[in-house]
Amino acid sequence: MTTTAAPTTPARVPMDSLRKTALAVGVLFLITYVTSIAAKFGFYPPLFEDAEYVDGAGSDTRVLWGAFAEMILIIANIGTAVFLYPILKRQHHGLALGFVTARVMESVFIAVGVLSVLTIVTMRQDFAGVADADSAGLATVGHALVALQEWTFLLGPGFVVGVGNGLILGYLMYRSGLVPRRMAVLGLVGGSLIVLSGTAVMLGVIDAGSALHTLAVVPEFFWELSFGIYLIVKGFKPSPVTAGMVEAR
Repeated sequence: MTTTAAPTTPARVPMDSLRKTALAVGVLFLITYVTSIAAKFGFYPPLFEDAEYVDGAGSDTRVLWGAFAEMILIIANIGTAVFLYPILKRQHHGLALGFVTARVMESVFIAVGVLSVLTIVTMRQDFAGVADADSAGLATVGHALVALQEWTFLLGPGFVVGVGNGLILGYLMYRSGLVPRRMAVLGLVGGSLIVLSGTAVMLGVIDAGSALHTLAVVPEFFWELSFGIYLIVKGFKPSPVTAGMVEAR
């Protein structure tokens, strides 16, 4: 009498450490993508659309959620730098350090913007509607803090990102071949346009949020989105840069 052996379940192939890093970086990039858009265009509009926000009824909960989203953005920014640095330094140590520095500086600008937003909310809660409050002075300070928040966005996500995520990361990805080179070229183009447009805004050549300024952001927008999705779906391409780094865990 013969017996039939029970079918065996195929052994699960463990995910190697490099694939885990790619997955983590991809997820963090998408988090930065979502939180930055949510804060700027979803939660913060009351600050920019209502000229008398600080002295009026306000939408504190909505604005505070925007500040919280940007705090998550800061954590995700630093996370991308931490996870990518051990890989990027194998291609070029100096530029890898430059990428980390750019990510930190971007986060500093964002943090200053968050502080300005929280200060506006605190002022509105403490002084709005108070009979003896100096409404004109309150409004002036409120406008100044809103302007500060707008400048932190222009100097951080609107300038430093072009240097770090665009030029430095795009170049390192192009040279290493860790992602398709056409995708990396998009980063180089996007970074250059971000830097140029950000400089033009600072010098008063174009207006922030103008059609030309918005158009210049598009390549960087798609570079970061495609980079995050690619790493999540496929991970890093085989490259001499990562030779010896693969370890199953």
